[in-house]
Amino acid sequence: MSSTSLISQSPSELRLAIRQGLWRKETSGLAPGYVQVNLVILPAKDASDFHRFCQKNPKPCPLIAVSEVGDPFVPFLAADLDIRSDVPRYRVFRHGELVAEPDDISDLWRDDLVTFALGCSFTFEHSLIENGIGIRHIEQERNVPMYRTNVPTSPAGAFQGPLVVTMRPMKAADAIRAIQITSRFPGVHGAPVHIGDPALIGIRDLAQPEYGDAVTINEGELPVFWACGVTPQAALMHAKPELCITHAPGHMLLTDLRNNDYSVL
Repeated sequence: MSSTSLISQSPSELRLAIRQGLWRKETSGLAPGYVQVNLVILPAKDASDFHRFCQKNPKPCPLIAVSEVGDPFVPFLAADLDIRSDVPRYRVFRHGELVAEPDDISDLWRDDLVTFALGCSFTFEHSLIENGIGIRHIEQERNVPMYRTNVPTSPAGAFQGPLVVTMRPMKAADAIRAIQITSRFPGVHGAPVHIGDPALIGIRDLAQPEYGDAVTINEGELPVFWACGVTPQAALMHAKPELCITHAPGHMLLTDLRNNDYSVL
């Protein structure tokens, strides 16, 4: 199934397509106008420390919803949503090591698991496009490039690690406008954290992202960096919980929440 045939569908229709195995790719550009979220699923014994990690690091970890213990449904995000099957691709970590990338986690579900839904920068991309700002990874049908930086997060319990950022190349005038637009979305990462020289935040080579795909940067463009919801995955590798399940980078959960509900004037 092509992204062209899916882009006009509602989040509910898209989740059904994902649940049925009809879409296993990245979700950037899908469900314009609706909030996409990052997922972190942990045993209840680790949930309190991770909750504090999110509270201490709201830029990369903007918390939108937390499930009840053992409940795979989060009605606040969507009435028909099932955490176990509605993400195109998951990541499973055991003691900090990536062990699997399944497209369904029903067989891994336990009655002590807690789901955290965190804001995603894919949410504000629609507003950028509406204002005439091109999104290179969408144009090139690639996953957004993501990089580990040398910027530390604030630790909470065993959870700590570097800030991870997404990058979108833009002309200077577009970058200024993008700051204005994305500042209105503090609940989904908000304004950029860095513009320009990647070496200043510890990124050696923009052609070699740690996650996602490299994109073309044209002459006269600046790399613009936003805090990224993959940041918790770096913290999880340090904390090494017995089990953790996340979305695969770029493969987000589509919700019925509207972008406008997370914008401020």
